[in-house]
Amino acid sequence: ARPAGSQLGEFRLIRHLRRRFGQTGRSVLRGIGDDAAVIRSSPGRTLLLTTDLLAEGIHFDLETATFEDIGYKAAVANLSDIAAMGGTPRYMLVAVAIPPSRTSAEVERLYRGLMRACRPYKVELVGGDTSASRHGLFLSITLTGFAQAGLALTRDGARVGDLLYVTGTLGDSLAGLNLLVTGRKRRIPAGGGSNERHRQYLRYLVDRHLHPTPRIKEGQLLATHRLATAAIDLSDGLSGDLAHVCEESGVGAEIETTALPLSPACRAYAAASHTDPVRLALTGGEDYELLFTISPGNRAKLDRLAQRTGCRFSRIGTVRPKRFGLRLRRGNGSSRRLAIAGYQHFQDLRTIPQGAAWSR
Repeated sequence: ARPAGSQLGEFRLIRHLRRRFGQTGRSVLRGIGDDAAVIRSSPGRTLLLTTDLLAEGIHFDLETATFEDIGYKAAVANLSDIAAMGGTPRYMLVAVAIPPSRTSAEVERLYRGLMRACRPYKVELVGGDTSASRHGLFLSITLTGFAQAGLALTRDGARVGDLLYVTGTLGDSLAGLNLLVTGRKRRIPAGGGSNERHRQYLRYLVDRHLHPTPRIKEGQLLATHRLATAAIDLSDGLSGDLAHVCEESGVGAEIETTALPLSPACRAYAAASHTDPVRLALTGGEDYELLFTISPGNRAKLDRLAQRTGCRFSRIGTVRPKRFGLRLRRGNGSSRRLAIAGYQHFQDLRTIPQGAAWSR
C-alpha cells in the first residue's frame, strides 16, 4: 500500500484528520486548521500551542546550513506561528532524534541556534526528549504562548472587500536558498560597479533565508489594535498560504503584482538569474512574513501605526467573493488564475518549485 501522505497530499490529509479526530471540548477555542491552537485558560488570556517537526533532507540540508542555522530557523518556524496569532511566545520543548554520526558538540550548536532565536523574546526551554535515529537528524519543537482573550488572530475572518497586506518583503528566502544551492554568487550585478553593494546583496539574501525574523511585534500590534480580520504566516509561499486563508474564510482574492514588496537585493538576483521576481514572491516559502486582511475603514489607522512603529505593511490586493477564486492582476490590467505553487509534503518531488521551501 502507498503511504497515506502519498494518497491524500499534505493538506487533504490534514483536513481528513481534522474531520475524523478533531472534535474538541468547549475549552478549545481553535483546534486543527490554524497556525496555533487556542485554548481557554486564565481570565483575560488564552493559551497558544504550536508544534513543528523538521527532518534532515526534507526541511534542512547540512550542505547549505550549519547546526546553529538549523536550530535558529527551527525556532523561528514556531515563533512565527505565535506571531501569526498575535500572541506572545513563552515556553519551548525540544525533542531531537540523533543519528550515530553526529557529535555532542554538533547537538550543542543546534541548541545554541535555537536559543539565539528565542532569547530576544524571553522564551525559555523547559523540557523535551532525545532519541537515537537510524536515518538522519529529526527535530521537533513545541512552543507555548498566550494572547489576550478574544484577540487571537485566526485564518477564518477575512470578508469580501477586505484589503490584503503583508509585512516586510517577499521572495528573499527563496533567492537566498537558490544562491546557497547553486553557488551562483557572481551572477548578482554589483550595482553601479560597487563590489561592496554586490556583497551586501549576497549577505542579505542568504541571511534572510537562514535567519528570518519572526514578526512577533507586528502580530501583536495587529491583534491589540483589532486591525486584522484574518492572518497567517508565510511559511509555504504566498500563493499557498493565501489559499489557506481563503479556504478557511470562504472567500476569493485578487493579488496585484505591481504591489508585491520586493527588496532591491531580490530584484537584483531576479534580473541576474533571469527569474521573474513575481514568481519568487508568490512561490518562495519561509519568508516568515505575515499575510493579513483588514477592513478598508482601518487602512488609515494601519498607516499611522506603521509610521509610528517603523513596521512595514504593504497592501497587495483585495478579498473577493469565493466564486472569483484566486487571481493575479498584472500592471497592464490583465488577469489570470493564481496557481497554487507553495510547498506541500508528500507530493511528487518533480512538481516542487526549486527552492520552494527551506531545502527539499
